Amino acid sequence: MPQGLSRSLGLILILGGLGLWAAPARADIYRYVDPQGRVYFTNVPLGPGWKLYLRTPRPRPRRATPWEALFEEVARAEGLDAALLKAVARVESGFNPRAVSPKGALGLMQLMPETAKTLGVSQPFNPRENLRAAARFLKRLLLEFGDLRLALAAYHAGPEAVRRYQGLPPFPETRRYVTRVLQYYRLYRSR
Repeated sequence: MPQGLSRSLGLILILGGLGLWAAPARADIYRYVDPQGRVYFTNVPLGPGWKLYLRTPRPRPRRATPWEALFEEVARAEGLDAALLKAVARVESGFNPRAVSPKGALGLMQLMPETAKTLGVSQPFNPRENLRAAARFLKRLLLEFGDLRLALAAYHAGPEAVRRYQGLPPFPETRRYVTRVLQYYRLYRSR
């Protein structure tokens, strides 16, 4: 094996072994041997003499969430943006349908037991039932407050807190919650 080829192959193997070929940078490798026997590698064939040398795996498309189809279905049914529901679920439970908060909130969208009961939820750990009820509740809050930030604050701290303070409640936890949901909402909308 020519020394140049051996060195290049070694570098390819080292980079691959170190995981330095990150998923977004994956590409096929092409090889060219010039008339003097020098070996060149590139990720783009630069002419007719370049031959495919190594095909790297293509990253599989990933869904934004583990419950993608369910979010889309419920969002359509309730006339909401699926990205908003995903953002709330991401912050509330990390998409864990079995989540229980220290304050007793349950399921994917972290419904408080009294809220779940009011919304007719009999199985709060059922992702479909939990998400549908939470979407109805969030839509109701959006209609009442007419502002996404206030609706999110009401979802987190309760509608009474938003009414009492006539705006975003001064609770640091609620303010952080609203900011985080809005950040994830922007992220999911951009996908």
